[in-house]
Amino acid sequence: MIAYEVIRSKRKSLGLEVKPDGRVIVRAPRWVPDLALRQFVQRNRDWILARQRQAQRWQQEHPRPEALSEEELAQLVKQARRRFGERAAYFAPRVGVDYARIAIRKQRSKWGSCSSKGNLNFNCLLMLAPEEVLDYVVVHELCHRLEMNHSPRFWAQVKRVLPDYEQSRRWLRQNGAELMARLPEK
Repeated sequence: MIAYEVIRSKRKSLGLEVKPDGRVIVRAPRWVPDLALRQFVQRNRDWILARQRQAQRWQQEHPRPEALSEEELAQLVKQARRRFGERAAYFAPRVGVDYARIAIRKQRSKWGSCSSKGNLNFNCLLMLAPEEVLDYVVVHELCHRLEMNHSPRFWAQVKRVLPDYEQSRRWLRQNGAELMARLPEK
């Protein structure tokens, strides 16, 4: 039997995720019974085991980078406050939006977010990424002021401002886990 963690929410369908450390996460609607979850995991057993082997190989080939100290993190947060403020101020008129406030976070799973009130949140670890990647995340979040989704219209807005945004998006997919691994263990 495969061990898994269940996260229930208002979602409508079941979802599976294998974390880089091999943990299995099942995302499920609140109403789905435990038996159905076990059956879902069993039906997807081969896929899960293949992803766990892939994660194990990746971890062997890419040892965990050295975690940042609290002092280093504090310095990144300080730099990020200034830099994200500058970049958001630069790109907001180009996107054609305004925003409320900017907060800098030390997150393990998100690069940025935008609330319905126009508050922007950014991950301080982006200070370790190339400048164009930081700009992509800023534009991405600002475009959520126009479209609070990831529809084709949303991506068209991102492309209008950053025609080559796909390169930065790819960089994050390829290197993001390594950046996240720089956060100290809890």
